[in-house]
Amino acid sequence: MSTTVTTTTTLIGATPRVLSVSKSTTHSPSKTPVPSITLLANLGVSGDCHAGPTVQHSVQQQNNPTSTNLRQVHLVPVETLREVSRKIGPGATLAAGQIGENVTTEGIELAGLSRGTELHFEDGAVIELTGVREPGPGLDRVRVGLREEFVGVGRRWAGVMGVVKRGGEVRPGMGITLVKPGRVEALPVV
Repeated sequence: MSTTVTTTTTLIGATPRVLSVSKSTTHSPSKTPVPSITLLANLGVSGDCHAGPTVQHSVQQQNNPTSTNLRQVHLVPVETLREVSRKIGPGATLAAGQIGENVTTEGIELAGLSRGTELHFEDGAVIELTGVREPGPGLDRVRVGLREEFVGVGRRWAGVMGVVKRGGEVRPGMGITLVKPGRVEALPVV
């Protein structure tokens, strides 16, 4: 399979980068921003409740506890957080990590990427995109009615999910290079 190295931005002249990183040891709707996260190959974010080779998401564990974990890392573009914040009104800005993402990006339209796209971080870590996160009921625990706002922004997703292909440290400010797969395949809900 051939690959193509490209960068895709939603802002003209913007350099794709990491805006914030977050993690949580508990299955809460939000994650706490931290100075850096360590990605572990085939596992996820060190110290995060969703790290593991098999599913860690509570609902998926009930249905098929031994299936492969396709949701090791949750990524959300800050542009999406800003768009939803505008819709919910003044003083209601969504902060990085608030909807449970591990990596908040800037300058990348994540939902438009193909399944199998790799995000290469400047210190060597690599995440491969596996699918989109459908807005779940946990969003309403962050703010009543928030789930519906994510459904209503012209798409039915609350970020993308991925697996760690190569481990390493990820910090705010790091550049991101996209490596697209040779074939285009829409991101499924995972």
